[in-house]
Amino acid sequence: MSARTRFAPSPSGLLHLGHAYSALVAWDAAGRNREQFILRIEDIDSTRCRAEFEDAIYEDLNWLGLQWCLPVMRQSERLATYAAGLEKLQSHDVVYPCFCTRRDIQEEIARSANAPHGPDGALYPGICRALTKAERNARLQSGEPYAWRLDASAAAARTGPLQWTDQRRGSIDVDSALFGDVVIARKDIGTSYHLAVVIDDAAQSIELITRGEDLFHATHVHRILQELLGLPVPTWHHHALITDESGERLAKRSDARAVRAYRDAGMTPEQVAQLAQRSPTC
Repeated sequence: MSARTRFAPSPSGLLHLGHAYSALVAWDAAGRNREQFILRIEDIDSTRCRAEFEDAIYEDLNWLGLQWCLPVMRQSERLATYAAGLEKLQSHDVVYPCFCTRRDIQEEIARSANAPHGPDGALYPGICRALTKAERNARLQSGEPYAWRLDASAAAARTGPLQWTDQRRGSIDVDSALFGDVVIARKDIGTSYHLAVVIDDAAQSIELITRGEDLFHATHVHRILQELLGLPVPTWHHHALITDESGERLAKRSDARAVRAYRDAGMTPEQVAQLAQRSPTC
């Protein structure tokens, strides 16, 4: 049975074999129906994303035989929508401004022998969560740069217990403390991957979110944001990852594994698809 799903690459490099596998998983989940297969360009990071890589995405996917629903959504054109989502979170009093630099955070973590850790390492130690309202207002008025962080405890108190469903693992209980007070809006772009992706999936009526196993834990944050923003809850499918000879997952710097490298070597789209689909190791 097909579902409306998406492939959402970032145009910060050439698509590699892992991207091809992810796109093919989504294409199959959509029943190979272009009206069910959504292509979204996640280009909010203007320092890394480039137009030539976006063009290469379209070319490589076309070469693989994939077709997608038009028009293509580009996140860089939706910053006002993400700002509205952030305002809603602010109205719920579940986010707070964070003025910390990376050095501030690293030094505070170093001072704590028992700093809590999550999937990505040490959690934010809550420096700015402890600021008084007067202190926050003074720093805001001074023009000091700041990000917005989710207050994990306040969010959990508002949502109560939550669950989400993964097609491979079944029902999962949300761990609201897993990432601590994660950044919801960066200093430089006013949003984050977490905020943008949940808003976009709802806007595009995505029923099944297909993506790599490396984003499995991020779903805890996404489910919380969906609840806070009153968004529909899809199902997830976190597929296996392709790794290199050392066991590391492929990155965009892996030019030798780029889809077009196989194409330039004379392989057919069918051969690349077969290579991608038999390569996942987890």
